[in-house]
Amino acid sequence: METQYLPPNVYASDCPTRRVLDFIGDKWTVLIIGLLEDGPKRFSELQRSIGGISQKMLTQTLRTMERNGLVSRKMYPEIPPRVEYTLTPLCQTLCPAIIAIRDWSEEHIDEVTAAQIRYDARES
Repeated sequence: METQYLPPNVYASDCPTRRVLDFIGDKWTVLIIGLLEDGPKRFSELQRSIGGISQKMLTQTLRTMERNGLVSRKMYPEIPPRVEYTLTPLCQTLCPAIIAIRDWSEEHIDEVTAAQIRYDARES
C-alpha cells in the first residue's frame, strides 16, 4: 500500500513544520542567529553577549541548531581546545526574516508596552 505525499501545512496538527516554527521562534535561537550573522563566534563570546542565558541553555540551543542544520561547529586542535560556531548557508536564508522580526520588535516596543498597559488597566 502506497502512502500519499501531503505537502507541508503548518496549520495541520501533525505537520513537522510546526516543530521548525517552534524552534526558530525560540528567543535564544533568534538571539544566537543575530550574533552569528557577523561571523563565527566562540561559545564564551555568545554567552557574554546574550544576557540571561545559562551555559546549559546555550549548549542545548546550539546543539539543536546544529542538529537542524542552522549552525556548524568547528573544533580546532589546540590546547586548550577552541570551538567556533557559524551559520550554515541554510540558516543564512532565514536571516532576513529574523532581522525583520528583531527590527520590528525594537521599533514597536513602545506601542506594544502601551497596549499591554491599556489591557492590564481594563482587566483589573
